[in-house]
Amino acid sequence: MAATSIRPPGPETPDWLQKLQYAFQFTRYLDRVGAYGDVVRAPLIGNNPNTFLVGSPAGIKQLLSGDGGRIGSPPNSHLRPIVGDTSLFVLEGERHRRERRLLMPSFHSERIKDYGHIIRDLTLCALADRKFGIPFPIREVMQNISLDVILKVVFGVVGGNRFDLLKSYILRLAETMRSPLFAACLFFPILQKPYGTWAYFKSLQQKIDELLYAQIRDRRQVKADAAPGTDILSLLIAARDENGDAMTDGELRDELMTLLLAGNETTANTAAWAMYGIYSNPEVHKRLRAELLELGETPDPAVIAQLPYLNAVCNESLRLYPVAVLTTPRMVKAPVVIQDYAFEPGAILYGSIYLTHRRPDLYPDPLAFKPERFLERSYTPFEFLPFGGGERRCIGEALALFELKLIVAGLVVNSALQLADQRPEIPRRSGVIVTPGRGVPMVLQHD
Repeated sequence: MAATSIRPPGPETPDWLQKLQYAFQFTRYLDRVGAYGDVVRAPLIGNNPNTFLVGSPAGIKQLLSGDGGRIGSPPNSHLRPIVGDTSLFVLEGERHRRERRLLMPSFHSERIKDYGHIIRDLTLCALADRKFGIPFPIREVMQNISLDVILKVVFGVVGGNRFDLLKSYILRLAETMRSPLFAACLFFPILQKPYGTWAYFKSLQQKIDELLYAQIRDRRQVKADAAPGTDILSLLIAARDENGDAMTDGELRDELMTLLLAGNETTANTAAWAMYGIYSNPEVHKRLRAELLELGETPDPAVIAQLPYLNAVCNESLRLYPVAVLTTPRMVKAPVVIQDYAFEPGAILYGSIYLTHRRPDLYPDPLAFKPERFLERSYTPFEFLPFGGGERRCIGEALALFELKLIVAGLVVNSALQLADQRPEIPRRSGVIVTPGRGVPMVLQHD
């Protein structure tokens, strides 16, 4: 079929108003634009009027493959103020590929297994200060576990004053980034002024930077002939590219912030959504708990992570509530046809993870929490893509999934939890990710 000469359909609402709708009511906005078809005009980020969403597996495959060089990856400029100039999120071309090659070995699945006991022990202690019968948001618990994992496993900070300060500042930074005003600052750079929400964010960022650079200096002082530590920062310091060059302090700092942004709030929110799905569906909870109990009292974390129904539960949570609703942007480099529409150079295209994960032709009854769908069939990387895809696929995916499974398993088996009420959780924007609006209130019961 020949490409149509008209551009894809989309709302007639003014571009500035669509940006506001996406920033403050993103699910309603995406549901509305998704009704226009598999490819829609949606000027939701930036100032390029030729910005489009692609919500079909075939179209997303084209985007992620690059279509023979016709489609490239522009930098994520709106994330630059958070992660810095040398982050994987903002680099492109050979610099991006070099940085990714340096990072990849530290996230090998075999190496990640070494962190299982740390994650398990943190999970077992997570509810120690919670009182029976008093509701609390489980998302808060998940964030605490996830941040402790980041500090110990990624940053290599195991305790002391630096640990306490970093944790305090990062929690305050995360709270700031959950503000709708902060999201507005990201999507409307003109609001990034030296006062108000943005100034507070920058002051916290500076405090965190000072502590991170101190940690980097300490890790570099290890004797040259000594084996690197097991934390990811130590492994990155020891990494060398094909020319024998190491990462600079600035590059290390930016990648630590990238891993913090990609691995803390994201894992915490996914785990909270998983608990919401599990405890909203008694049969899911019963089946998952039975599978976990079959392993005995102290199973190996690596064995837990291989359980099929646990994997299906986590995948269904990632499908229904992806923490990122879009892939990273793609830019048209040469004329290309996608889903019968012709695009000229300069057009910006996003794969819509949210819309793809809710396609009835892929996921019958798409709004229902049904883990068994992941036992009944396999999905391609263009039908199920909670971690993005292509050259921009999340580098920490293996660690995130491993951590998610161990946290969920540990809480389901070792804690008598239940939802505090039956009110539905509504997704809401938290900076650049999606979070349960109420934090999933739960209560701890006596066994």
